[in-house]
Amino acid sequence: MNKSTLSTTQNHVVWLDVVRFVAMFTVVCCHCADPFNFYPGELPANIEEIKFWGAAYGAFLRPCVPLFVMITGALLLPVRGDTSTFYKKRISRVLWPFLIWSVIYNLFPWITGLLGLQPEIILDFFPYSGEEVTRQSLSVSLSYIAEIPFNFSLLAVHMWYIYLLIGLYLYLPIFSAWVEKASNKAKLWFLVAWGATTLLPYYYEYVSPYLWGTCSWNSFGMLYYFAGFNGYLLLGHYLRKQDWSLGKTLTISIPMLIVGYAVTFTGFRHVTALPEYSDELLELFFTYNSLNVVMMTIPFFMLAKKVNVKSELVRRMLANLTVCGFGIYMVHYFFTGPGVVLMRAIGVPVCLQIPAAAVVAFAVSWLLVMLIHKLTGKNAKYITG
Repeated sequence: MNKSTLSTTQNHVVWLDVVRFVAMFTVVCCHCADPFNFYPGELPANIEEIKFWGAAYGAFLRPCVPLFVMITGALLLPVRGDTSTFYKKRISRVLWPFLIWSVIYNLFPWITGLLGLQPEIILDFFPYSGEEVTRQSLSVSLSYIAEIPFNFSLLAVHMWYIYLLIGLYLYLPIFSAWVEKASNKAKLWFLVAWGATTLLPYYYEYVSPYLWGTCSWNSFGMLYYFAGFNGYLLLGHYLRKQDWSLGKTLTISIPMLIVGYAVTFTGFRHVTALPEYSDELLELFFTYNSLNVVMMTIPFFMLAKKVNVKSELVRRMLANLTVCGFGIYMVHYFFTGPGVVLMRAIGVPVCLQIPAAAVVAFAVSWLLVMLIHKLTGKNAKYITG
């Protein structure tokens, strides 16, 4: 690796801090696209323009979650130290903020009722939440809270990732034992097998629901154990060690990104143009574990490696984002919907509303998390991770 690749600030690998910033901002931006791809209430005259830009940005932002997983793999594989210590440190760090903020999100509709706010405001915050929340009922909020051990609610859609993250933490020490001993060739063969599984969503939708031993009584096919987000874990670990020249990075990354984006965007637009479609079909081309999204994620990761941050101020800000990042993820969903409402109210052009709203939501979330850290000190880890 070159010197800039190895550079660190306060024990942070600087280019991984850049990847983290890209992942954080794109996930906020992605959630700012929700009110464009799912429009509650009466449709405006420019709904087609809204849907176009929702698809255009939504497709481009799909690498957001895979980047988070790749960062985890790049930083934590192979796992060092005792397994129980790893579990205690990692899982407890995400569990308490997850529980606290899940409760807050689910109480939000009831709180708006106590404040005398109109029920429609809930849909401005959470466009996917549905009509039940507009009752602003404590019983509805409590029923959602009771379901937290089993799944997320539509008021806290982004919390789906925390269930995944805890699962990845549970799996990491087991996977790590193989990663530590495997050759680069063996890791590549694993990634090839994983790559094959990223085509399965399309096979299941357009060819047959069963393949390689799956059937009505068996969901675990031949490559099941190579599938899923563990592939992104290994990909992050593997690509961290690859030192491509800038020319090679651009030569590989740009065409890969263009092709991946073209498939993601045109596929999503095709589905949304159909008279009827299921939720599963709507998400098909946006699926994180699909080849087109993998083809977009690798360029994001490798291009970020080439960012040489010389400003000490920017390095400190990136290092601070490492501390505040999980908290930003927890709180940002409160501000994405209102950010879009604000952009529409002040007349920002539709083509710029999503990134503009994301800048506001990201900045407000970051400031709020830093304030929590300042007010609570060491106890902030229980609130913001």
